[in-house]
Amino acid sequence: MTIVVAYKYAPNPQDAEVRGDGTVDWSRAKSAVSEYDPVAVQLGRELAGDAEVVGISVGGADVASSMAKKNAMSRGLDRGLVVADDAAADWNATRTASALAALVKKVDGADLLLAGDSSVDEGAKMMSALVAGYLGWPCFQEVSALEKTDNGYRVTQDQPGGRRVVEVTGPLVVAVAADAVKPKVPGMKDILAAGKKTVEVVPVADLEVSDAAIAITASEKPAAPARKQQILSGDDAAAQLVAALRADSVL
Repeated sequence: MTIVVAYKYAPNPQDAEVRGDGTVDWSRAKSAVSEYDPVAVQLGRELAGDAEVVGISVGGADVASSMAKKNAMSRGLDRGLVVADDAAADWNATRTASALAALVKKVDGADLLLAGDSSVDEGAKMMSALVAGYLGWPCFQEVSALEKTDNGYRVTQDQPGGRRVVEVTGPLVVAVAADAVKPKVPGMKDILAAGKKTVEVVPVADLEVSDAAIAITASEKPAAPARKQQILSGDDAAAQLVAALRADSVL
């Protein structure tokens, strides 16, 4: 058994600036492992025991930098496989997913791909399903618990109105809920050890990457909705509020 964890080395949106036309300027944003991914790494580490946990990532050249390596490997990964190409930093989700799937196929014995349920910069929650499509593996999202069984895995998903448990045989992709486990905070010993771990940079030419192209033709800020400036008063103000919200299809 080998567990693979996909992580994203992404800029922090708190450092980003929104321009007047609605586009986002990331030039001053500092990059780090997306805050949702350490949960997936921690779950992978707990499931693996003595087995190997391999990290994979696709992004610009900084994904292979010393800082990125220590940031990712110190979380509990044993080694990494990355695409570190500045051109890849501008790939759309489809191309990135195809590259991630190709990296998974390079890991011998991989039967589980874990990922955070979102990314700190875009938060589209699409990547796990896209990668699963390229792998031909089932995908489960909003997973709050995951256990190894004799024939595969037991997946627990939180859903509106309840929770369901699914027994799965064969390989699968799992997007881990943010509160599934508490990630370990790397100490100095972990950071120093991370510097000695192997992170292999895989050339794009060695992977089968989708040529799907998506072009953004325009962007703009959403229009601010007009406020009704309506004041409700009296003993039945609460009832008036409920009626007003229902009339506007809010409730």
